Amino acid sequence: MNSETKHAALQRPAFLALLTALVALGPLSTDLYLPSLPELARDFAIPPEEAQLTLSSFLAGFAAAILFYGPLTDRFGRRPVLLTGLTIYAAVSLAMVIVRDIDWLIGLRFLQAVGSCSGAVICRAMVRDVYGLEGTGRAMSYLSAATALAPAIGPIIGGLMTELAGWRGNFSILCFYGVAVLALAARYLPETNPSPETAKISPIAMLRTYRMLLTHRLYVGHVLSATFGYSGIFCFLSASSFVLIDVMGLEPRWFGFCFVIFVLGYMTGAIVSGKLCRRVSSSRLVGVGALVALSGACLLVIWLLASPSLLALLLPIYIYMVGVGLTLPNAQAGAIGPFPQSAGAASALVGFIQMGVAAIIGAALGQIAALDAMPMAIAILLTAIGLVIAHFIIVRPAMKASIVAASAPRQN
Repeated sequence: MNSETKHAALQRPAFLALLTALVALGPLSTDLYLPSLPELARDFAIPPEEAQLTLSSFLAGFAAAILFYGPLTDRFGRRPVLLTGLTIYAAVSLAMVIVRDIDWLIGLRFLQAVGSCSGAVICRAMVRDVYGLEGTGRAMSYLSAATALAPAIGPIIGGLMTELAGWRGNFSILCFYGVAVLALAARYLPETNPSPETAKISPIAMLRTYRMLLTHRLYVGHVLSATFGYSGIFCFLSASSFVLIDVMGLEPRWFGFCFVIFVLGYMTGAIVSGKLCRRVSSSRLVGVGALVALSGACLLVIWLLASPSLLALLLPIYIYMVGVGLTLPNAQAGAIGPFPQSAGAASALVGFIQMGVAAIIGAALGQIAALDAMPMAIAILLTAIGLVIAHFIIVRPAMKASIVAASAPRQN
């Protein structure tokens, strides 16, 4: 198979579907067991904030590993590093089914994240390998929309499984899923990195690459946009099960159906982004998404103050997530797109900052007693404000400066 034929084959829907299944490891690992968090806390006789550490620990592990996966795939290729990460995920998920101590569970969640983040980082780099600079934003939008099916279905399955088999049943599902995607990737996923670069494995070269990225103002602006968008998502993930189940009195089986509203908002934004990105620039879509997210977050706080109810929570959250769905894939594409030779490292650093900040925010939010929905709503509003500032104060001026520089006549 020549390079052109191989490249065309990789752009088929089956390739994107497999990448979607791999990227879904992350959201499934966080969202599937959300309905069982209150039951997990009761089983281990621990307060809710300690149970939430299983979520923050996962993000911390994701953030820690993500810095290394990108440079490793730039050096050794995407496929072998991905298969190693998936093997770690499957083995650790099996251990979590039989663990009897909460501290061990928190530690294993950290290791589970180390395995699962291989899918998110490496698959984004594979998209850049296959679709190039022009097609990455569109492919990422559809990948994000399809991946959102995982958190839509996950809490529904997780709620039913919690009532049938407890929280351990949810981790059994994750173990089975991990083994399945490992087998599919080993059988069908080819190498997409055409020219691994030996120098990128050295720590000094890694630090230089990261320093170069962090001094690129446009990159930093897009990373901050993605970070604030994801942090708002995690505020809801971290607190929603306690707010809906413990505060509003929903049974775990119904939690997943409410969670679908949250996911549908993201899918709506991501699908609209995929449809428009051939006619509208990624930067403009990020700006529109930031404003939509801010309007949803403001409405959330106002409605909950005026008349706390399920509708006052879910409708503004839907609007907020439409904005995030417009923002997140385009911000990620804007960060990774200009760096084809360092796509792995650029993707890794995006993920590290995204996950690290979200883990800190989630841990802080978990320390606030969930007596009502207002702490979660205010946290979401603050992330929306940060998103607007990152785009309009950093990204837009940087883009204007780059356009001016590119159009300026060169001096001999």
